[in-house]
Amino acid sequence: MTDDHPLSEQEFSEIYRRVPRLTVEVVVSGAEGVLLTRRAIEPCRGIWHLPGGTVRFGERLADAVTRVARRELGIEVLETRMLGCIEYPSHYENGLDCPVGIAFLVTRHSGELGVSAEAEDHGWFRRLPAGMHPEQIRFLEDAGLAEDPGWAEPRPEGAESPGIDRRRMDSGD
Repeated sequence: MTDDHPLSEQEFSEIYRRVPRLTVEVVVSGAEGVLLTRRAIEPCRGIWHLPGGTVRFGERLADAVTRVARRELGIEVLETRMLGCIEYPSHYENGLDCPVGIAFLVTRHSGELGVSAEAEDHGWFRRLPAGMHPEQIRFLEDAGLAEDPGWAEPRPEGAESPGIDRRRMDSGD
């Protein structure tokens, strides 16, 4: 067991198909909306979502946010504010795991935003795109960070988002 991969894929699947999984959701918001990435990996490949990841055993929530933001977005988190929690019954109802996410708004960071190889696309959204977890849609709307989606894509497929480096960063959780 290494620091980068504390559980094998088999151990991870075996554990998290039987117990709730604690995650952190990294919310980056700006003048253009909320930053979302489209997953390039399973589970939920192709879905737009808030960047996030599993909290490791013994890891403080703030450290998990820092690790996930660095890995998935290439930024160093300097300050955050907890926004609340997101339960994901849709995961369980669709035969996946049972995550509960603690969402943190990044209020200050350093470094240029970039997306990891875990994302096939990214964008800033005021109106949320189709193909998101319904729980994240409700959470972002309730937090006042997004409008009613109306299911309209904010920009053409594959369009670049200003302010985000398209380089693919090394991922490893």
